[in-house]
Amino acid sequence: MPQFKDMQIFTGNANRPLAEEIAKSLGGTLGSAQVKRFADGEIWVEIDQNVRGMDVFVIQPTCSPANEHLMEMLIMMDALRRASCDRITAVIPYYGYARQDRKVQPRTPITAKLVADLLTTAGAQRVLGMDLHVGQIQGFFNIPFDHLFALPVFLDYVRSLQDRFNHDLVIVSPDAGGTERARAYAKRLHASLAIIDKRRSSPNVSEAMNVIGDVKGKTAIIVDDIVDTAGTLTQAAAALRHEGAKEVYASITHAVLSGEAVHKIEKSVLTELVVTNTIPLKEEAKACKKIRVLSVANLLAEAIQRINKSDSVSSLFV
Repeated sequence: MPQFKDMQIFTGNANRPLAEEIAKSLGGTLGSAQVKRFADGEIWVEIDQNVRGMDVFVIQPTCSPANEHLMEMLIMMDALRRASCDRITAVIPYYGYARQDRKVQPRTPITAKLVADLLTTAGAQRVLGMDLHVGQIQGFFNIPFDHLFALPVFLDYVRSLQDRFNHDLVIVSPDAGGTERARAYAKRLHASLAIIDKRRSSPNVSEAMNVIGDVKGKTAIIVDDIVDTAGTLTQAAAALRHEGAKEVYASITHAVLSGEAVHKIEKSVLTELVVTNTIPLKEEAKACKKIRVLSVANLLAEAIQRINKSDSVSSLFV
């Protein structure tokens, strides 16, 4: 397989601190590029350095405002492709539109597939993502997709607190769909498993109905990929406490935290919500004492380096 020696990392405006941290971890700096707006709001990109023949990585989570950040990424990749770089890898720590992965009603779109097509058309030859909402999104691409998990970062944090928990842990999935993720945590932490039986009446509105599993007298850790309005999370925490859990923590990769989410978390029975920096926190969330941020920069940097050297990425999680 080819060995790409000249690697360069670029980013848009979505999460520059994360991109800078990744570049620093790799012993380099970000590539020079301008991402600006015309008076009418159109996005304009100019690459300020030679990238001919280079292995280029574009780091950009498509978080809020999703449309602007997605367009920044597409336009930047188009500029890089036209500048004759050798390969473009789209590094998407948070894949926006991931929850629109299937038709839930007649005459509705599958926007996660549309985004995949847009990325490929713009010039992406490989994609690196983290904790997709559903794994089948990888199949929406006809190019290689490397799927990372924040699990190693969270495991290090939980293990550092296990003495405090007296090893009496229960890992909780907030719904049936997240059982596989919760089982992966429980297996590595030698903990028991519980599931919240959740009934959703409409989008972004849910109600935790029942706890399946023994949580009485234990420290519960809810694991999930996205916390958006925090309705599911706070209701699940309340249900766990009602069933006798001593404390409730949550480890969630992508902190969307829209609407009144931070306020709900502050008023909830949660002891702590641990998230990653795939999405930059708003000032309100930064000020919340219940929210702790862990960095995934080193994990992403290691994956980028392995892709550049044509080494295995999946072996990171063996």
